[in-house]
Amino acid sequence: MDIIDFSSNVNPLGCHPGVKKFLKKQLKFISTYPDSDSLSLRANLKWYTGLNESQILVGNGATEIIYNFTKAFLNEKTSVLIPIPTFTEYEKASKLSGCKINFYKTFNLNDNIDDFLKIIPKNGAVFVCNPNNPTGVLTKKSNMIKIIKNAQKKSTLVFVDETFIELISEENQSLIKLIKSYENLFILRSFTKSFGLAGLRIGYGVGNKEMVNVLQKLKIPWNVSNIAQNAASAAICYHPFLEKSRALIENENQFLKKSISKIKNFSCYNSSTNFILLNTKIKSKTLQKKLLRKNILIRDCSTFRGLNENYIRIAVKKRKDNLKLIKALEAI
Repeated sequence: MDIIDFSSNVNPLGCHPGVKKFLKKQLKFISTYPDSDSLSLRANLKWYTGLNESQILVGNGATEIIYNFTKAFLNEKTSVLIPIPTFTEYEKASKLSGCKINFYKTFNLNDNIDDFLKIIPKNGAVFVCNPNNPTGVLTKKSNMIKIIKNAQKKSTLVFVDETFIELISEENQSLIKLIKSYENLFILRSFTKSFGLAGLRIGYGVGNKEMVNVLQKLKIPWNVSNIAQNAASAAICYHPFLEKSRALIENENQFLKKSISKIKNFSCYNSSTNFILLNTKIKSKTLQKKLLRKNILIRDCSTFRGLNENYIRIAVKKRKDNLKLIKALEAI
């Protein structure tokens, strides 16, 4: 029996069927070198984002861009501010650059925005995942702008990870249109989560022309395969598919929270996106092992800085799979 993977928080509808059909025709390019500058994809992303190609960078997954960003712009003199719990790669990449890292613990940055603004470093960098992984909390656009403006006054860069923002139901929360207004802003996006292309490893970042130019020179040649580039371009063409995805996520998110709240030993945090953070009275590793025996895999969150063995994360999936998870949790 196949394992139902609730640990991986990709689009529950997966990759659009049209993209899969398109990919079958791309196998003839398997022996061809890719375009090292991803010119065709960047042209399509220009149409999709409303930005110029010179403001867009394509990477071998979003993670490559995180590491190249820290390598290019941060060093041992840089003070970095990271709200936790959050995606661990910001910390790992910053450590490789020798940065001094300060952590600010909060489960909802909206509730602590004034305190957070006070500790933004000078000549440094701030990393914000929005909506945040693993909490699922969306920091309001108005608060994000406060962070960017405050950091700008202090000559500090703001790295905003919008990997999950295309899967939220709230409208007009992305900062991507503000790239033209703030030189200190860099935004990360991924085709992994929104478009279900996790296996192809492709993401993109947007920033001012000078910043993108530095990152373009830093990346290794032919870093993204031609099949991945073409799949991403095809996925953009099917972007209305995201509306269907968002509707399913919102509905199933509410269904899971309502159902799990009735189960002893578990409580859910509010989430704006396609995964939910749970507090559990059963140790996370023990729970993970018990569920795995039922062919269900969940994310043990004890590895996130700021969390412990009382937290797990589950992806929002289709109703059939969600019901299996609920039944399994009820039986524990």
